[in-house]
Amino acid sequence: MANYLSYDRLSQEYKVFLSSLNMTSVPKTVDKALARKEWSQAMDAEMEALQKNHIWNLVPLPAGKKIGSLEKYKARLVAKGYTQSYGIDYLETFAPIAKFNTMRILIALAAKLN
Repeated sequence: MANYLSYDRLSQEYKVFLSSLNMTSVPKTVDKALARKEWSQAMDAEMEALQKNHIWNLVPLPAGKKIGSLEKYKARLVAKGYTQSYGIDYLETFAPIAKFNTMRILIALAAKLN
């Protein structure tokens, strides 16, 4: 990428911002995330928001199901999950989130092409 893009024309503030993006690491496991204060606080804040907004209700365990069994692994919480309808798209996972590298490339191209 360095062969095609140059940061020479960027302001010093913007260069500092871009370098700070490179220093942010995303933990690969929950244990690693819980070991870091900032990630633990972010998870706590998310859980508090979900509880405050009454996102879920506790219901009795369905017949034939075990506590802790999984039907599908999900990597992210579903935004606006209340808009999904059971029997139509209830079991689908939507995560309209751009990847970090995609955003970096778009920012770099915008800076390069003015």
